[in-house]
Amino acid sequence: MQQPITLRSMHANQSGIIDSVSATGELGRRIRDMGLVPGTPVTIMGRAPLKDPVALKLRDFILTLRNNEADLIMVNVNESGEIRQ
Repeated sequence: MQQPITLRSMHANQSGIIDSVSATGELGRRIRDMGLVPGTPVTIMGRAPLKDPVALKLRDFILTLRNNEADLIMVNVNESGEIRQ
């Protein structure tokens, strides 16, 4: 099994499962309120032209996160690299 990587370092169309969220305080609460909690499947949909923010699909919606927020989320990437619906 691979080591978890940050959400920011994932590539477009790559998917995985959230392993941990290291944000604390108000930011941590906001991230969890958006549904970014351990065990949640995510897929990177793309990035803005300047690479910030990152767009990701989780559950049935698209969410964008700034890179500094994406750095706080660790993901176990699917070994096959496939998008999972």
